[in-house]
Amino acid sequence: MRSIAATLAVVTACSFGAMPSAHAQDASVGIDTVTKTVTIGGFTPITGPVPFYAILTHAAESYFRHMNDKGGIAGWKIKYVTYDDGYEPARSVGVAKRLVEDDKIFALVAAVGTATNMAVIPYAKETKLAMIGPIGGASAFFNEPNVFPLLPDYGWSAASNAQYALEELKLKKIALLWENDELGRSAKRGFDLYMASKNVTPAESLSFEVTATDFSPQIRRIANSGAEAVILFGSNANLASALKAADRQDVKAQWFAPFFTADPSTFKLAGNLLNGVFFSSWLLPVTGDDPEIKAYREAVAKYYPNDPIGVFGLNGWSNAALFGQGFEKLVTSGKPLTRENLVAALDGLKDATVGGAHSVTFAPGDHRGTRQEAIIQAKNGSFELVRTFKPYPAVAFDAK
Repeated sequence: MRSIAATLAVVTACSFGAMPSAHAQDASVGIDTVTKTVTIGGFTPITGPVPFYAILTHAAESYFRHMNDKGGIAGWKIKYVTYDDGYEPARSVGVAKRLVEDDKIFALVAAVGTATNMAVIPYAKETKLAMIGPIGGASAFFNEPNVFPLLPDYGWSAASNAQYALEELKLKKIALLWENDELGRSAKRGFDLYMASKNVTPAESLSFEVTATDFSPQIRRIANSGAEAVILFGSNANLASALKAADRQDVKAQWFAPFFTADPSTFKLAGNLLNGVFFSSWLLPVTGDDPEIKAYREAVAKYYPNDPIGVFGLNGWSNAALFGQGFEKLVTSGKPLTRENLVAALDGLKDATVGGAHSVTFAPGDHRGTRQEAIIQAKNGSFELVRTFKPYPAVAFDAK
């Protein structure tokens, strides 16, 4: 694992094998037909408010190194170049320009952040640059012809949680705790639409600030509402704090949370209180035996042994694997390796398994990516699949 000093100096440039300068290279798209190397890139917050998000990029890099060790993607080696953007949208645009104009990348892959990726879309459209697997949850991604997201709108995930509680667990009184930002508001939109479609009035719908650590007021209102189930959309720290408040007040309810909290780090925060919590997830459990999940765990342990194995990493790995699927499809098609043809190849992806995600589909004008979610549950310090992948409740698509 590279040192912090080296990372900050070089700003995470990952290349796999030297590329002799004498080789002829198509500078416009990053395709070297002599060495059969494709250059792609991304941005990541090495500095700034969320440096731990670099775990996502490490996992994406691990995917490409893993594939290179296996002989590449359809015989092509991947050179993955990333730079620090500090999680600042204006800097992300500058990094994207540097990657295109200096590094001559073929595609932007597994770039980190919702607002940061949103800021880059105009430039990417101008340069016909495909944005593959942007790691963010913006609904605006779904209708952009050159953007291919895996992550769902959080409204769909909240609706999936509500559906499981209402239809499969037969719980009638359901409350929502939502983070007071776009993440939480998106969850609330999908939740409200689903509940209205079932003519069920939420037991409670309460917001909280991102920085909240005391959920006592919200839990008192939930207790008074008689809620049988509580769906929380916020961070793993928010979830742990809410579970502790419920435990202190002896409030008994079935808890639900989003995929990104189904992580071993949440057990460290919540302890045994996390056992029994359900999570709607477009990703398989990180502790599962699926071949792609095992490959993720083994590769990260090999290339970044100090990084935790968890949903953050699997997220990064899966978004990188989306480029792998699209590029392999393009190479095997026999068509010229152009940015336009990469977009066309991905637009033909149907019901694919991509990293830890199943049933990934793209079509022109419809870039939802993941079309289904599973339900997993925290059990005895691990996470288990309790319902296989099922399509999102149809009404939740209106939350876009």
